[in-house]
Amino acid sequence: MEPWVSNSRLDRAPDGRLDEAWVAGLWTHPGAKVIGVDDRSNVSSDPTGHELRWIRPGGDYDAEHHYLVGVVDGEPWFAVAATPEGPSASLRQLGGVLPETEADIATTAVALVNWHRVAPYCGRCGTLTQVREGGHMRWCSGCERQRFPRTDPAVIVAILDDRGRLLLGHHAGWEPTRVSILAGFVEAGESLEAAVHREIREESGLELSALRYVGSQPWPFPRSLMLGFVARAIGAEVAVDGAEIEWANFYTPAELESLVDAGELTLPMRSSIASRIITAWREGRLDA
Repeated sequence: MEPWVSNSRLDRAPDGRLDEAWVAGLWTHPGAKVIGVDDRSNVSSDPTGHELRWIRPGGDYDAEHHYLVGVVDGEPWFAVAATPEGPSASLRQLGGVLPETEADIATTAVALVNWHRVAPYCGRCGTLTQVREGGHMRWCSGCERQRFPRTDPAVIVAILDDRGRLLLGHHAGWEPTRVSILAGFVEAGESLEAAVHREIREESGLELSALRYVGSQPWPFPRSLMLGFVARAIGAEVAVDGAEIEWANFYTPAELESLVDAGELTLPMRSSIASRIITAWREGRLDA
């Protein structure tokens, strides 16, 4: 399976952003670009919702509100928390159609803005923190400690039975035809492998005999990192929890294609790691 944005040209400038003057200078760079992120995690887009829309920086650089996403081919990109003037679109819409570099830019912009919205105060002493490193760190003067963007790990798992069929489930909150592979958050003190076994047992009643990591994807809604696995089920008797997962079934590629074509099932959006994993299975490129 192809890694997420493996060909992105975005340079996050981890060394350069340590220099606050260097970051401030990028704001006035003639090629600098700014994208707005609103409170629904939507970003500025063209009217079709298929391309990012950016503006040139205006006014003085403000370290507290102008976040350096990175540099692409010598041109800096910044993110700001703002309601875009004109059309906007979510990463769910854009992720499957944007070029890899722009997808990387948009995802990073949303992740940074979402973090700063909820992290102005130190969680330890309550002091108002200061933005540093171009928006990639907050400094607490009370504790004299650095605070970095939080990421919540979640596992997402393609479960295959001994016939190579894939398990797809329907979440209680989804539209009636929507299905996907199973997923859940990693709990405190839990390994990724343990989380996979626990989540699958809770949601489907299945035990697993094999487990393999296949890839990851940032999913800033608001701050997840999806870690993909493929696993082999022991047996095929599914017993869903009935609360989170309402129903789940194993499908062959042919069965799934027929049901999707008939409009009886709807697969995850192209921008998601779930879609990439399901596609790899349908094309015979996924095995536990």
